[in-house]
Amino acid sequence: MSQFLQVLLSGLATGSIYALVAIGFTLVWQAAQTVNFAQGEFVMLPAFLVLACMTFLGMPFWMALLIGLLLSLLILGYAFKKLMVEPILPHGGITLIIATMALGIFLKESVKELYSAEAQPFPALFPNDPINVFGAALSLQDILNLVLCLCIVILLTLFLNRTRTGRSMQATAQNPAVAEILGVNVKRMILYTFLINAALAALASYLITPVYLAKFSNGETLGLIAFIAAIVGGFNQIRGALVGGLLIGVLDNLTAAYVTAQYRAALPLVLLIIIILVRPQGIMGTSEGRTV
Repeated sequence: MSQFLQVLLSGLATGSIYALVAIGFTLVWQAAQTVNFAQGEFVMLPAFLVLACMTFLGMPFWMALLIGLLLSLLILGYAFKKLMVEPILPHGGITLIIATMALGIFLKESVKELYSAEAQPFPALFPNDPINVFGAALSLQDILNLVLCLCIVILLTLFLNRTRTGRSMQATAQNPAVAEILGVNVKRMILYTFLINAALAALASYLITPVYLAKFSNGETLGLIAFIAAIVGGFNQIRGALVGGLLIGVLDNLTAAYVTAQYRAALPLVLLIIIILVRPQGIMGTSEGRTV
């Protein structure tokens, strides 16, 4: 029982980080009706921004975290929207999807060449001290990571549902033309969405990098798993991204602990196939009708 609790909590903690990245996929989809295939690299980059501030500028860890967050908002939020999404989106969603793939490769190779191709240690936000719960030695870092991620998701949901700005963002996602007629500043709402995505990517980077180290290739696996989590949970629902991320995190850990670790990488793909066959809109998603 104690081992099961350890595996379950670790899976929930990892899955909650997947959920943050998956929510980013959902937000970008709602804002621009496209898929950002550079999302994994968006999570990889902030950790290297922090390491660069600490290594080359001699900043303390907390200040480097703040600067890394601000740079993420500027590069992955504002610049991404202004320099890539706005010019390319009028030419079609497929064109923008291909552009995000190219952006992901550019970010990955840039970090590899400009910083290091070797894995780098990254300081943890929380201590990794074990605590005893019902006879199970649980990681304090896992518990705090899970609590922080769930709090972020709850606050984001409350912001979108209970504030005027949040409701305006949702109206923009549902129908930009009607929202603009009703007086909503559509461009500003879309910008807010991209900034929130950048902030979530930076937070996910800070939480998951101490576990997996800072590697230029981290975005490949993380982006794929988060993309699958978004589809499994429901690509048009934030709560769906949360459910998908937690589910994949738990199943991944249970499979590695009680079945085999050799095929754990294939589990998200198997789950994706099952969901597409049984419930294409995802566990929490809703069907969307489109005219063709």
